[in-house]
Amino acid sequence: MKKALPIGVENFKDIMESGYYYIDKSLFIKELADLKGKVNLFTRPRRFGKTLNLSMLRYYYEDTGDTEKNEVHKSLFHGLKIMEQGEEYTKHMGDYPVINLTLKSAKQPSFESAYGKLRDDIADEFQRHQYIMESGKMNEREKALFQKIADREAGYDNYSGSLKFLSKCLYQATGKQAVILIDEYDVPLENAYFRGFYEEMADFIRSLFESALKTNDYLQFAVITGCLRISKESIFTGLNHLNIVSVLDKKYSDHFGFTEQEVIRMMSYYEVESRFSTMKEWYDGYLFGDTEVYNPWSVIKYLYDLYSDTEAFPHPYWINTSSNDIVKDLIARADQETKGQIETLLSGGTLDIRVHEEVTYGDMHSRGESLWNFLYFTGYLTKKSEYFKDKYIFLKVRIPNVEVMTIYENTISSWMKDMIRKEDFHDLYRAMEEGNAERMTDILNGQLFRTISFFDSAENFYHGFLAGILSQSENYLVKSNRESGNGRSDIMVKSPSLRGRAFVVEVKVSDSVDDLESDAEKALQQIYDKRYMEELRAEGYRKIGCYGISFFRKDCEVRFGKR
Repeated sequence: MKKALPIGVENFKDIMESGYYYIDKSLFIKELADLKGKVNLFTRPRRFGKTLNLSMLRYYYEDTGDTEKNEVHKSLFHGLKIMEQGEEYTKHMGDYPVINLTLKSAKQPSFESAYGKLRDDIADEFQRHQYIMESGKMNEREKALFQKIADREAGYDNYSGSLKFLSKCLYQATGKQAVILIDEYDVPLENAYFRGFYEEMADFIRSLFESALKTNDYLQFAVITGCLRISKESIFTGLNHLNIVSVLDKKYSDHFGFTEQEVIRMMSYYEVESRFSTMKEWYDGYLFGDTEVYNPWSVIKYLYDLYSDTEAFPHPYWINTSSNDIVKDLIARADQETKGQIETLLSGGTLDIRVHEEVTYGDMHSRGESLWNFLYFTGYLTKKSEYFKDKYIFLKVRIPNVEVMTIYENTISSWMKDMIRKEDFHDLYRAMEEGNAERMTDILNGQLFRTISFFDSAENFYHGFLAGILSQSENYLVKSNRESGNGRSDIMVKSPSLRGRAFVVEVKVSDSVDDLESDAEKALQQIYDKRYMEELRAEGYRKIGCYGISFFRKDCEVRFGKR
């Protein structure tokens, strides 16, 4: 029996005790100890192992107040690399009280409900440390406030200052400064931005962090994780000792996500090495510092499928776990310049962007580079290379892999469908009925100009584009890729009544704008040569029109004929 894959298991203790397959990231502890950062912010894309790493830190450092439980936690690390690093590191196991808070559940539609969720999470952490109430080191006022916070009965100011208060109580009870671990700090901020209450949420998070991290004598060190580098002015006001570690940094570069050697070992263990090329094409492509990194969530999900079927197809697993609102917003707001940049990326090209070390959701649309930085830090773009110019760092960025490419394409397809549904295409249908190929050409060219194309899958794109437009008619039925005659027609458009009109449409993609006219003629001739009209005639239609349509990027040419 092979070890089970830890799909969705983010608790380090559960993974180690239940015998899941685990890629050893314990040297993260050593690097953290060596670099001695007081307040450390690690930004990585969603589902890249941040929560599991924080869980590992908790079980490594936490003094639970229970000797037997501490020994159980220490046993979790037997055989891991950190245990080979010597007493300088292992002597700190079980040495500190730990405050562990995740903000990832604060995704509610209003500030009141999102704040309520954060209050509940803070209360749960107070309840986890309820044992210190028996220490005899807290006065009656402190006990009363502690209990009110734990019972969800305290006020806003009590919760916004709760982490500092809890670290003080822990220090009084144990004589030791606290380790503070905060996971996914930016989830409530992202949610609030898209829901319309960003300032209220930013005020609360800022107060929570300032009291706990800025002037807190009871803090040993803190580790915060998130997806974005929210600006110091917005959230981390006055935190001059904040150490930000992003995907640009070479430090800590192999502790989040899987390296290629780790993926190869996993695939070898599960005896599915033959599918490595597919794994690499779909889920590799990230560059953290100088380290090549795979998406760990997608690797595990694909391995799970491969273990039961070595011929399993890859899927865009990440699309269902990571908010795509930023990509949707990008596409919905894109001007012609931005659309052209998106098309460059979709065709496998790169963009040059200047790095903005700190951003806010509020300035996402104030300048184009802010938005590209958002996409880079959230994993929708990756670094191909970097260079220094005129005092600034610049990146050449690209779409990381096939999985992320499908997210762009699916999002664009959904946006196109919504856009097409809002359009009135009566002029197009009238031109089609009249055999007015020139007018059809003008209308389709206007639509192409406004849309976003992905040319690496051009045939599918143009076919979907045209079928989507033609399907808007209330008077016609549209069928795509139906077997007919000696071959396969691209699109058939027909009236529900056999006395009405029917049309056969053949699509070609040209190699250059100069080939449009001849390719449209070839498409029309193909309809005749392969007898694509036969199915319609067999059904009883007598008024059949034929259209050959050729596309090259933002241009098309239409040819009409009938027989």
